Amino acid sequence: MSKDANLIVALDIGTTKVCAIVAEIKSPDEINVLGVGTHPSNGLKKGVVVNIDKTIESIKSAVAQAEDMSGCEIRSVYVGVAGGHVQGMSGHGMITLKSKEVTAPDVERAIESASAVMIPSDREVLHVIPQEYIVDGQSGIKDPVGIYGMKLETKVHIVTGQITAAQNLVKCVHSAGMDVSDIVLEQIASSEAVLSNDEKEIGVVLIDCGGGTCDVAIFYGGTIRCTENIPLGGDHIDRDISLGLSTPLSEARKIKEKYGSAYAENVPSDEIIQIESVGGRPPRKIIRKDLAMIIEPRMEEIFSMVRKAINRSGYKDLIPAGAVITGGSINIDGSQEIAEKVLGVPVRIGQPNSVGGLSDHTSNPLYATGVGLLLYGVKSGGEKMIKIKDENVMKKVIESMKNWFKEFF
Repeated sequence: MSKDANLIVALDIGTTKVCAIVAEIKSPDEINVLGVGTHPSNGLKKGVVVNIDKTIESIKSAVAQAEDMSGCEIRSVYVGVAGGHVQGMSGHGMITLKSKEVTAPDVERAIESASAVMIPSDREVLHVIPQEYIVDGQSGIKDPVGIYGMKLETKVHIVTGQITAAQNLVKCVHSAGMDVSDIVLEQIASSEAVLSNDEKEIGVVLIDCGGGTCDVAIFYGGTIRCTENIPLGGDHIDRDISLGLSTPLSEARKIKEKYGSAYAENVPSDEIIQIESVGGRPPRKIIRKDLAMIIEPRMEEIFSMVRKAINRSGYKDLIPAGAVITGGSINIDGSQEIAEKVLGVPVRIGQPNSVGGLSDHTSNPLYATGVGLLLYGVKSGGEKMIKIKDENVMKKVIESMKNWFKEFF
């Protein structure tokens, strides 16, 4: 972490921004933010590193800001990994029972049978999650050990990850002069900051809308049951605005953040705003509702893809708590309304309010992953820190990624 063992540092390396948050651990239930640093992210695309040097510079700039604000020297960080490379698939296995009574080794054999699927060479199995067991046609069994029968079946969810995506992030952090205490799937981190235990138990979908992607995670029974990545985010809205209003891309983002609305019905028809033009032309005045008419279709598209992901998951009818939306791209007026309209479930905006100190700097959906990394780090405990460096990075990255699911299933 740093020189002080009571400090913990989160590093959220996103498509549009890098955010570093330094916090002091007062107790397992009390964390105070001491400093925050942000810088535009110039080396990632859809959450994946595409330019090592630019990513390193962005990390250094964000960390330097956090150090200046907190007065601390940052040595090690918890890093969020975008979920785009994490994929799930279903498996089904069946075995014949030798002793006519299910034993623990029988359960292991059934899971191995269900796991016998073709995995691409560039991916690694992170975890195999049993969903249910079936003994002689009797389904819905959670623990079959001790049950008499002739045949044991199991349905599993197999989680795989592309290890190189995490490797490159670790390399960038190490090149910026820091160790990695642990790497954490961003859906898991964000869930720590914005979801309640009750929501995770009864069923909820977390939708983390970032700059390049939208990460989806479905929780039920207190655990993640499904993860999926939507390849659309705030960057796509910026480009739509830039093209639709003939304004520079950098200005389009500012316009979206200042005047944007994802639900045109909420915007007065006579409200006028001023925007910059391209090529040095003088500023122009437009109707704000016209801006909303550009943003709304793209937000509808994003949430429509989320709805399809929920339908594919098989948990459509098991999310009575509805959806929680978070991430920088939902900091647009009307995001909650358009999400409820498209998803057809109750929706609330997830704001990270679980920390003290300079919490006014982080009580924004933009910082959901960063705050969640802090909470995850405290929850996992210092004795579990992996301290990833370049040597043996593949082995340690795989070990760390598997730990995500050991703790959550």
